[in-house]
Amino acid sequence: MQKIILITGGAGFIGSHTCLSLADEGYKLIILDNLSNSLSTVIDRLRKTIGVPLVFIPGDTRDVSLLNRIFSEYPIDAVLHFAGLKAVGESVDQPLKYYDNNVNGALTLLHAMKKAHVKTFVFSSSATIYGNIATHCYQENHPRSPMNPYGRCKMIIEDILTDFYQSEPDWRIASLRYFNPVGAHESGLLGENPVGIPNNLMPYLTRVAAGEYQKLNIFGGDYETLDGTCIRDYTHVMDIAEGHIAVLNFLQENSGLITLNLGSGCGKSTLEVIHEFEMANSCKIPYQFVGRRPGDLPAYWADTTKIWQLLGWRAKRSMRQICVDAWCWQQNYTNEKLRSTK
Repeated sequence: MQKIILITGGAGFIGSHTCLSLADEGYKLIILDNLSNSLSTVIDRLRKTIGVPLVFIPGDTRDVSLLNRIFSEYPIDAVLHFAGLKAVGESVDQPLKYYDNNVNGALTLLHAMKKAHVKTFVFSSSATIYGNIATHCYQENHPRSPMNPYGRCKMIIEDILTDFYQSEPDWRIASLRYFNPVGAHESGLLGENPVGIPNNLMPYLTRVAAGEYQKLNIFGGDYETLDGTCIRDYTHVMDIAEGHIAVLNFLQENSGLITLNLGSGCGKSTLEVIHEFEMANSCKIPYQFVGRRPGDLPAYWADTTKIWQLLGWRAKRSMRQICVDAWCWQQNYTNEKLRSTK
């Protein structure tokens, strides 16, 4: 029988791409999303790309009655939890909103799972929980010291999962710490499309290339790096999606609690990404240097030794592939918008 996976936040960037990988593996999908930072058209794109039925339920992970109904109606085998607010700056301005949505949402979901005896849970965590530590290469056992409410929400949920697992060791739980997922599905039908002005480099860069913005702002050009710009671990979103499949397969065979980095294992500076995008897509990206953003670190990337040794997973796609796929998606989306206005 097909196994049924509940994907919260499945209309979001990472969630939607993971849905594609899940469908390729033969899973039946139930997506729960309140569409606070995504569009319902993503569900239409998923259905077109996947080619098999999926269930979409509009709603919030804090809705107790809705969750109870979902778990009573569907024999769910596992939950992949992507739902959550994720803008660092907004979390600083509105911390209560983040603690309510992210932490309470996770708690409500875990209560519903416990009630329904669904014991496999994959949590979308973040590299932001590491904070400013005395190294550039982050290992899972390094101290956690998040510098903003968004990161602290992730750390709190990880701690909740640790305490919960200690009380119920037959659960199968994974916390996956992402390092800058970027790119798009190779079909160009699905990609990163944040509501409003993007907070991340790649979607802003592609919108500059598409003419939506005049210039790309580079926040700081005087860091202690080779070219003065920040270095980050950029990982193709489809590699991230396939990492979830590897984790889910592992959890189906093993109970336990695991924490893993999901990253490429190497860093690229902002200028390196811009130049790679220009070469990959034969275009020019105008940019300007502006002041540093509070809390930005000079450089960090993932140590991926643990996930390779445990699951045999590593990122396969290059920065060149990231740039090609991201631009293909942006062009398709921009052309679609132009057609809809005619």
